[in-house]
Amino acid sequence: MSHAAQPQPDRQIPALPTLRQLQYLIALAKYRSFSRAAAACCVTQSTLSGAIKELESTLGARLVDRDNRSVIVTGAGEDALARARRIVADAEALLDWARRGSGPLSGTLRLGIIPTIAPFLLPRALPRLKGAFPDLVLRLREETTAKLLDSLRAGELDLVLMAFPYDAPGLETAIVAEDPLMLTEPGTAADAKPRAGMDDLAGRPLLLLEDGHCLRDHALAACSLPSARVDEFGATSLFTLARMVEAGYGVTLLPKLAVDAGLCDSAKVTVRPLNSAAPARRIGLAWRRNASRAEEYRLLLDFLKDSGLFGTPAVLPHRSPPSQPFRQNMTSMPAATSAIKSSAKG
Repeated sequence: MSHAAQPQPDRQIPALPTLRQLQYLIALAKYRSFSRAAAACCVTQSTLSGAIKELESTLGARLVDRDNRSVIVTGAGEDALARARRIVADAEALLDWARRGSGPLSGTLRLGIIPTIAPFLLPRALPRLKGAFPDLVLRLREETTAKLLDSLRAGELDLVLMAFPYDAPGLETAIVAEDPLMLTEPGTAADAKPRAGMDDLAGRPLLLLEDGHCLRDHALAACSLPSARVDEFGATSLFTLARMVEAGYGVTLLPKLAVDAGLCDSAKVTVRPLNSAAPARRIGLAWRRNASRAEEYRLLLDFLKDSGLFGTPAVLPHRSPPSQPFRQNMTSMPAATSAIKSSAKG
């Protein structure tokens, strides 16, 4: 009596880390605490700790050093972390691909946006995006440029809407529109020249955002001024700058996008564009090189260019009513937008 051959275990297949273990490692590196990482992952601390130990055993390397106060990622851990982020990002992209429809710009898009753009653009941009791409689910994060780009490189964001010039090595960037800087002075002056020149800044305190914000660097470049000639006051929001100017403490440079959105409407200030010789800041997008959705990002780039959001409003083509994914996402947007308005510091 013959018997079919029984399958034999394939000893060539090694044990591999699981996606869950890699997610735990990423969380642990972010929070530098087993308890906080476990809370963020909605598991017990012992579950997370055991998964990390099992991951270390699988890889044959010590990934973290533990003590009673903090967690330190080792050199091997940093190498593993970089690979883990790429693997998890690819897995998330696979899942998103499976969930979204066949149309472009559908599914989840994690967009970072700097605070000197977010409150002045999002209230007008979100309804247009909703109408143009009803299956798009936006996950928004507001932060300063450096932190957003770190998150982009780590695979925590898909795309960043930011201001240029800004050094972004290793990333693809593209310009959406120019955003000229406007000289903002105390009081109202009906007889002021239509455009401001560098002579209008002579001998006057220049108020800017604090160090670390790209708008500060753009303003200094526009005026060709060193930091030493700038007033010591460093604001954390454009709203504060406008009110300080209104109170007579100096002058400032505000982006046209913010002015057009009504930042200075209730302030007793005069706002004038700088002369054409002054360099303008530019608004653009950044994404990782070789990103799987790069063509969709370019589609979004073209949409923003043609939408009229940075000039005369454009008429959008008629489209079918939004599908449920975007509608669910948008229900949480008013609160997020409200929070964004309170902090314009990027």
